[in-house]
Amino acid sequence: MAGIWIEAAVLIWAHTTLWYAAALILKRNDIADIAWGLGFIWICLLCISHKATAPFQLILYGQVIMWGLRLSLHIGRRALLKKEEDFRYKAWRQQWGKHFVWRSYLQVFLLQGIFQYIIATPLLAASTGVDQIFSILLIEPHYRHLAPPMLTKVLWITGILMWCAGFILQTLADAQLQRFSKVKKPGEILQSGLWRYSRHPNYFGEILMWWGIGLQVIWMPYAWLTLLSPLTVTWLLSRVSGIPMLEKKYIGNPDFERYKKRTSALIPWFVKKENVN
Repeated sequence: MAGIWIEAAVLIWAHTTLWYAAALILKRNDIADIAWGLGFIWICLLCISHKATAPFQLILYGQVIMWGLRLSLHIGRRALLKKEEDFRYKAWRQQWGKHFVWRSYLQVFLLQGIFQYIIATPLLAASTGVDQIFSILLIEPHYRHLAPPMLTKVLWITGILMWCAGFILQTLADAQLQRFSKVKKPGEILQSGLWRYSRHPNYFGEILMWWGIGLQVIWMPYAWLTLLSPLTVTWLLSRVSGIPMLEKKYIGNPDFERYKKRTSALIPWFVKKENVN
């Protein structure tokens, strides 16, 4: 069964390479955002093709397929409305200059594939058993440990509920942002609805979903390895390509600076009172 880990790596490489070729033709690297969710759908289908069809497996893969389809369709529709490439990718295009072609492949698409593989760990683990990772690394595990049945059920149900909450939160936040984008003025910041309590409620929803996915398989042997998935998602969205890159666009915007002082960056929380001098 260790072969599925190798097959998944090849599948992700082929997926990212094909989307890279499409990006060169369209001259838009921002289609990588559309490819992100679709890549996880392919991984789920690969796992199902390996007869990972137990109820808990199908529920897990069904959740990820639903998330991947919704996210890719949402980003795809948003991209079609933009005549130009997303500002983040456009900045890289200008920054990389004559090295743009190979750096795009390595730093956008191939790097995305590597992160996809890491984040897909719970999906592959649910198909093969996390202990198979050690077989690939030629390390022979000396013991097996499973959580007690009641704890297993509690963790599994908690994970499903967390995923549902995250999915609803992200879907509502994206819908509110989409409606606002149609009527907003240049430089205007969305500060109502879910965005009143978090500057990035859509990101918090995604993080919550992946922690839910991790909990659903954490009862398996060596399941601590699958926690690399939600940890990676949390790190990427809060420290790397999510919040920092988006908020960089609004540096110097007075409205955003006031919004930033009174509103939680990620976890929805009570609005802070502004100091009145």
